[in-house]
Amino acid sequence: MGLTYKKAGVDIHEAGRFVEAIKRYTKSTARKGANCKLGGFGGLFDLRAAGYKDPVLVSSTDGVGTKLKIAFLADRHDTVGIDMVAMNVNDILTTGAEPLFFLDYIATGKIEKKILVDVVRGVAEGCRQAGCALIGGETAEMPAFYKEGEYDLAGFCVGAVERKEIIDSSKMKAGDIAVGLASNGLHSNGYSLVRRVFSQSEQRSLAKELLRPTKIYVKPILELKKKAKIKGIAHITGGAYFEKLPRIVPKDKMLTIEKGSWMVPEIFRKIQRKGKIDEIEMFRTFNMGLGMILVIEPRDYRTAKKIFDRWKIDSWIVGSIDKGKGKVLSEAKGKVKIICGF
Repeated sequence: MGLTYKKAGVDIHEAGRFVEAIKRYTKSTARKGANCKLGGFGGLFDLRAAGYKDPVLVSSTDGVGTKLKIAFLADRHDTVGIDMVAMNVNDILTTGAEPLFFLDYIATGKIEKKILVDVVRGVAEGCRQAGCALIGGETAEMPAFYKEGEYDLAGFCVGAVERKEIIDSSKMKAGDIAVGLASNGLHSNGYSLVRRVFSQSEQRSLAKELLRPTKIYVKPILELKKKAKIKGIAHITGGAYFEKLPRIVPKDKMLTIEKGSWMVPEIFRKIQRKGKIDEIEMFRTFNMGLGMILVIEPRDYRTAKKIFDRWKIDSWIVGSIDKGKGKVLSEAKGKVKIICGF
């Protein structure tokens, strides 16, 4: 018998068995507007069935990054799918959009059904937390391209927001407050630095903490949006405070964030001590305990806190909006502040 695709390293039948194994997970994410059936050439979503009248679509794509290296090291694959969903849905949430549907892309050298089923199980869990449907995806088997036992993930999310409800920061005014929402830990940023700080044995011993999945804030924030005016939302990811916060501040305003106004989880202190990392670098790289920062009016804080408490999310007033043009800075002594603006 001559050369076959399977002999070249790609097993189409195993890929088919993998698709069959994950159908129950995709089905569990069904919602109005999507039927979540796999096997077609494209996934369908009906905006009218989802209840939208004048929708604007919002999209995002993102992956998990080198956090996957920790998953490979610890041989734990059931949480990285949640991370992939979270990085996307939290991004589109900053516009006030509701995540509607999600697609995943998994690339690997060889399909290991047990491992990849765990990955997709995590993706489905993330989609359920966000209220969006997993309507399709792609699994690419590429022998000799990836190391044995490794894979890469990318996610693609589409959401919608009624045109009149888009959050664009134009209504911010002096006196508005910044509310920080607790993160689950590192989320999915800074892992290239983390892997330089800790040895492989330390990474294994810290795997439970390092693989803690990114918090998904969709449902509580959409609930708050119905009861209060949210004027800006920053998802604290890559670039953290120095890159993400200036994006939501109008040109004639500045946002002052007061460090010390929230609880910083111990894992960040451990990374800073072990790596002898400068404080500014920590705030440039990591979320430092805040996964989202919202700008609202002071009178709405009680409502916001009540909602976040019910969803078991710690929240703090961490800053305020002022007049004037600010610049990004961090004072090393005294009452340390981060001032963001253009």
